[in-house]
Amino acid sequence: MNVTYNTQGTCAKQITFELTDGKLHNVKFLGGCPGNLKAIGKLIEGQDAAAVAKLLAGTDCGGRGTSCSDQLSKAILANL
Repeated sequence: MNVTYNTQGTCAKQITFELTDGKLHNVKFLGGCPGNLKAIGKLIEGQDAAAVAKLLAGTDCGGRGTSCSDQLSKAILANL
């Protein structure tokens, strides 16, 4: 399944990824901190989506109450 998620409260405006048999593939962020977000995509490639969502949930960036990784968690949970 191809997922497109429009973020809220972050520099990245959108997250796209593929969810296949509960695994994450091709995670990409539109906007945000390019190096860090590319690294996140590489680190979680092929990982269990539910485990990644649990790990990243609640991560805060600069007191915003959310972050790009927290938004990714929300996107995953909305599509499991």
